[in-house]
Amino acid sequence: MTLSKNRIKYIHSLELKKKRRDDQVFVAEGPKLAGELLGRFPCRFLAATHEWLQAFPNAKADEVVEVTDEELSKAGFLKTPQQVLAIFQQPEYEMDADVAQASLCLALDDVQDPGNLGTIIRLADWFGIEHVFCSLHTADIYNPKAVQASMGAIARVKVHYTSLFQVLSSLSGCPVYGTFLDGKNIYQESLSSHGLIVMGNEGNGISRDIAGLIGKRLYIPHYPEGRQTSESLNVAIATAITCAEFRRQMMANDGRLK
Repeated sequence: MTLSKNRIKYIHSLELKKKRRDDQVFVAEGPKLAGELLGRFPCRFLAATHEWLQAFPNAKADEVVEVTDEELSKAGFLKTPQQVLAIFQQPEYEMDADVAQASLCLALDDVQDPGNLGTIIRLADWFGIEHVFCSLHTADIYNPKAVQASMGAIARVKVHYTSLFQVLSSLSGCPVYGTFLDGKNIYQESLSSHGLIVMGNEGNGISRDIAGLIGKRLYIPHYPEGRQTSESLNVAIATAITCAEFRRQMMANDGRLK
């Protein structure tokens, strides 16, 4: 069996958010990514080369099609065919903002670039952050570029789309952090092992409404002090630095960091 023109057209249509939302599916390409997600989410459709299917004979999907690299190249979103392409069902998660009362969580305020979003989800996974709350105007985590950049982290990190204003307003007594150019030096602040870290839009940072609900404003200092430098950091890089410092302090407090 080969990939029909209609099937290829359908796969390409899943580059559109509306189509992904209507069908509640997303596309994942490549052995690493597809391998991470198979068994985690129901797989509606799987197209793979003979070699891949031989290596993974127990891969389960509603429909499995053996294809050539050339067919994958026509169907997929990557420049180089990656042996396997899968269409997965989007997961449904029950949202409870109170998880921030007991664990460290991230909140993204209108992050626009799918690559940044996927990288941040991958970072969350690396630092043991299991919940990420996204504003309704944040990029779609099921965008093919975001899925690719997450490198399978969406299998372990729950991404929730909601009103950040409502989430932050509901967190009574919970520490809420945000990164600002006029914040306090992150390396001189005592950071909590739980709470919510808010990261802002690539161009505009954290919006005014959300900023008004943030109790602890942090700043990542440049080096050396007083030197002319770039205006700001990429949001994914800033997230990595911020999460690393939170976890470093947590490990130090636990006595695991010498």
